[in-house]
Amino acid sequence: MTQDPIEQFAEKVSASLADGTFVRLVLSSPVKPQEAPTKILGRYVELKGGPHVSLTLRYPTRDVTRNLPAEEAADWVRDQLEKEFRSGLLGTTKRDWQYLHDKSGTARTVGHKPARTEAPPRAHDKPRQTILDDTARDWLQGLGVMNDAGEIRPAMADKYTQINRYLEIFSHLAKDCGWVDEAHEVVLADMGCGKAYLTFGLWHLFHRVWQMPVKIIGVEAREELVAVTNRLAGRIGATALEFKTGTIESAALPPVNALIALHACDTATDDAIRRGIELGAQLIVVAPCCQKELRPQLKHPAPLAPILQHGVMEERMAEWVTDGLRALFLEWAGYRTKVMEFVSSEHTPKNLMIAAVRGEPPFTSAAARERIEQVKTFFGIDHHALDPLLRKQPPSA
Repeated sequence: MTQDPIEQFAEKVSASLADGTFVRLVLSSPVKPQEAPTKILGRYVELKGGPHVSLTLRYPTRDVTRNLPAEEAADWVRDQLEKEFRSGLLGTTKRDWQYLHDKSGTARTVGHKPARTEAPPRAHDKPRQTILDDTARDWLQGLGVMNDAGEIRPAMADKYTQINRYLEIFSHLAKDCGWVDEAHEVVLADMGCGKAYLTFGLWHLFHRVWQMPVKIIGVEAREELVAVTNRLAGRIGATALEFKTGTIESAALPPVNALIALHACDTATDDAIRRGIELGAQLIVVAPCCQKELRPQLKHPAPLAPILQHGVMEERMAEWVTDGLRALFLEWAGYRTKVMEFVSSEHTPKNLMIAAVRGEPPFTSAAARERIEQVKTFFGIDHHALDPLLRKQPPSA
């Protein structure tokens, strides 16, 4: 007789708590989204009263935490899957288990290769995690950021600050995309990666810190840099990290979850935005550089004319309008955009970052399209590298 899928999943939860292989629990797809949490996350903790499952109930505007005695976990999970949620994920060090209840009423529990093979710490108060910990020394030394004693080279202090800040920002973006709570592989492409300081940092964050299945592709036009970075990746055993020769437009890429292009010069940033949209990237991150296209076109509309007669002000305005339009084009393509300071200008003058997370169907918002046209008209802009996106039509149903 075939075992009931909910009962099978609940038994796997109980067994993993008993034998110490439990990694995490995720319940999602609520039956009544307006009333229930959007997701519940569970982790194993040791309290004075014995082992518990610490639950985080994630609502749209707040999180609620409660602790459940381990011996009650299986019954609680069984009840939740029978009444409240259609999907469950149990991570263990030996195997991951997924409960699925589709719209047709079919339910099943299936096993997968484990995403993590080591159990996380059991302390209730999780220690503050430093992204660039001792496990980052091998690639930081290989890239010359640290010396053989593990000390940051004085000349590379700003680069170290940049890497750290970038990974902090990216960790928040990854959580916004929902990747940290999922078990599937995440594919990221870093275009024009250069010496790959930030590419190695991304690999470290996903593979070593989060222990997530990930594939990271670094793309660089200079063959000598590609050879150097591939050798370093091989030396430290970074099997999920690959570098290939190519450009933003020409590199052969699979569908990606994220496309990144930092400090791509002039309209190469726009090439990266278009490529990310074409590849269906859930996340697009760019840090623009050398915005030259719009300055010759920029008119001096009243009442800004007296200000823009100063060359430095005109140059800055051209940069702001260029990047502001990029954010608006991304919104037209269905992305939620954030424009932020990458790192302080005392560390690098190239400090603006545009991060976009896909949230709506692309090319459907008349208001988003109209905002682009209004800005272009106000500043007298005839053409922008992303104008071809204005001809896009909503995808057919």
